[in-house]
Amino acid sequence: MSKPQILVSFTIFLFLTVSTAYAAEHLRLATTTSTENSGLLAELLPPFEKANSAKVDVIAVGTGKAIKLAENGDVDVVMVHARSKEDQFVSDGFGVDRRDVMYNDFVLLGPASDPAGIRGVTDVADAMSKIAAAKVTFVSRGDDSGTHSREQQLWKEAGVMPSGHWYLETGRGMGEVIVMAGERQGYTLSDRGTYLAFMSKTELQIVVEGDKRLFNPYGAIIVNPQKHPHVKIDLAKKFLDYLTSNQAKIIITGYRRGGEQLFYVQ
Repeated sequence: MSKPQILVSFTIFLFLTVSTAYAAEHLRLATTTSTENSGLLAELLPPFEKANSAKVDVIAVGTGKAIKLAENGDVDVVMVHARSKEDQFVSDGFGVDRRDVMYNDFVLLGPASDPAGIRGVTDVADAMSKIAAAKVTFVSRGDDSGTHSREQQLWKEAGVMPSGHWYLETGRGMGEVIVMAGERQGYTLSDRGTYLAFMSKTELQIVVEGDKRLFNPYGAIIVNPQKHPHVKIDLAKKFLDYLTSNQAKIIITGYRRGGEQLFYVQ
């Protein structure tokens, strides 16, 4: 093959490659840092992308920010874990077709020394109260995420308005907060999935778990195309159908870190 022929062949190959990349339809997904940090999305999204010749562009932020992106029409689908915020989002007309996707639970993490003496306490609000009374470091996400919202609910149930040198609001994602709390030998609230994904990076241990108030469901919602006509409604519906399909359920329940299951489906 002559050099001109080689050049032409390479140009055609490059054109076809670039064209194929741009031909893929993009779906914009705003979701929580917990689904990203846990590594689940890296397993869950590729089968959908392959089957639909699509690319899911993920924006991983706290639940509050994810919902705000959806309200502004900056994404097509939102997948978060704060049911009251999700219901409000739908009732305000910003979202349609909410579906339950999966669940795990929150856990209260602390150092092995457990300076607040809460290890094994079954009432999580009582445990939070003991942390506040002891004025032991508590690292909060402070970012309007689903985890932060649940933490605030628990403080309220404990009759505590956290403030002072012992209470640190970071505005960071869950993984960073776990690492920071470990470095400061303090406590924090985390979803179990992110904790299991970050166990190798922290010495924090689960000190309180199992309270029914720590139940942590995740839901997916399509952004209302009547509010934002540019929403890719057909692809978004296919995505929600996939998330609730047997194929996705097998991936979700089969996903493990350190031999432990991170998420469950109903």
